Amino acid sequence: MEKPYIIIDNKIPYINGVFNEWANVEYLPHNNITAKNIKKATVLIIRTRTICNKQLLEGSNVKFIASATIGFDHIDTNYCNSKGIKWTNAPGCNAKAVAQYIMSAIVTYKNRFQTNPLNKLTLGIVGVGNVGRQVEQIARNVGINVLLNDPMRAENESNFHASSIQQIQQHADIITFHTPLTTTGKYPTHYLANHQFFSKLQKKPLILNAARGAVVCEEALLNALNNQNISAYALDCWQNEPHINKQIVNKAFIATPHIAGYSADGKANATTYCVKQVAKYLGIPQLSNFNANTLPKITPITIDCNYEKQQLKVYNIINDSVKLKQNPEEFELLRGEYNLRREVDFILK
Repeated sequence: MEKPYIIIDNKIPYINGVFNEWANVEYLPHNNITAKNIKKATVLIIRTRTICNKQLLEGSNVKFIASATIGFDHIDTNYCNSKGIKWTNAPGCNAKAVAQYIMSAIVTYKNRFQTNPLNKLTLGIVGVGNVGRQVEQIARNVGINVLLNDPMRAENESNFHASSIQQIQQHADIITFHTPLTTTGKYPTHYLANHQFFSKLQKKPLILNAARGAVVCEEALLNALNNQNISAYALDCWQNEPHINKQIVNKAFIATPHIAGYSADGKANATTYCVKQVAKYLGIPQLSNFNANTLPKITPITIDCNYEKQQLKVYNIINDSVKLKQNPEEFELLRGEYNLRREVDFILK
């Protein structure tokens, strides 16, 4: 029987050679994963840079797409479903890494802009899925007051203690977004943070976006900063990536090249999930227990009065921000060559 043909984004780690025994495998940079090059492929294993739509897939042999990412807005799911193309993402794979990023940004912001200790600050989390839950847990552990906004969870979970957007606008010192990017449905998130949203803020908060670029309207964000509706903003996700707006970069408190979830642990989790899903689809039982995460274990750190110092020792976000601010035109290179950090758990003493 002829072997299936798999095309894999060559920036996905821990996957080289995994399928070689059972498939013909080609590793390509994302910009070479084109309609011309994928015609004979049965399976694609990709990242967010590959837009899986009619333009890419029409006339190809692709039957299964696995995205080693937490989101899936780069996949035209309606088109895929209409053509019988199965697809999967890797939800929650890098949630801890994103939470680590958010907490580093919060500690850095507190040290620079705030006279209040962490336990006197209020954090509004908009979108409380896999990532939002991780942010919530760490924030509560270090004493930050937390307000949660997730209308879908509020509708479906009777014990979910939801705050309205209006409550977050009124009380939050920091607002962080962790929603998917959607343009339809009951609760679309495209430009969720727009001019109207910013005009109603009461406490000049820090705005954090490590979700998707278009969840926050960058024009409205810049206007809010200039009008002092907010004190600062930190962005990891941008509109028009990788061709980002240099003015938005220059004015940012923190600016990073979409690497919030770029931990070695998160990448290993995503690869593990994708390999298992592809193996299941292709009928390769030998890979059903595959685990890409052979990284050495890291001893958790006990939280004490030095939490802020410990957090920045584990991951200091400023280093990544400086690199992008100095070279915004190198967005894709900085992202592609990023030195994957490790996830470290904190234990409440």
